[in-house]
Amino acid sequence: MKRINEWGDSRQLESVPNCTRSLDDLTYRIIGCAMAVHNKLGPGLKESTYHHGLHYAMTEGGLTCREEVPVEIRLDETGVGLLYLDHLVEDRVVVEDKALLHLLTNEETAQLVTYLAATNYPVGLLFNFGRPRLEYKRIYPPKDRTQWGNRIRRYIWTPRRV
Repeated sequence: MKRINEWGDSRQLESVPNCTRSLDDLTYRIIGCAMAVHNKLGPGLKESTYHHGLHYAMTEGGLTCREEVPVEIRLDETGVGLLYLDHLVEDRVVVEDKALLHLLTNEETAQLVTYLAATNYPVGLLFNFGRPRLEYKRIYPPKDRTQWGNRIRRYIWTPRRV
């Protein structure tokens, strides 16, 4: 089967590595679930409403999805804080939900890049349900992960010292 693909040519789809093709298919399905949720609920609700709606839609769509997945951040074998991933889909895709009136900024993108650098997952999806039209971005981890520790302090939860 030949068709024009994302590379702009007609290579046989069988020549595309299965892991890349299946990851693209997976992110496509997740984006479809987010669009369905946004189309049904519209903008203007709380982030938690979209969060639960997206989890429901992905589960109903046959995807394995975990919510609020804790990721422990360690420094020299000592746990120093936690990150919470909004969704982890098929143990491969990190999904972050937002419900913002403004367009997604570099700060929201940086949050997801940091999560990817900390977890080594191959791709993340960032959704903004707060606008009249669903905004989304597919994000990949940084090539150089050595600097992620400088940014992570913004996003980790650490218990208050008594």
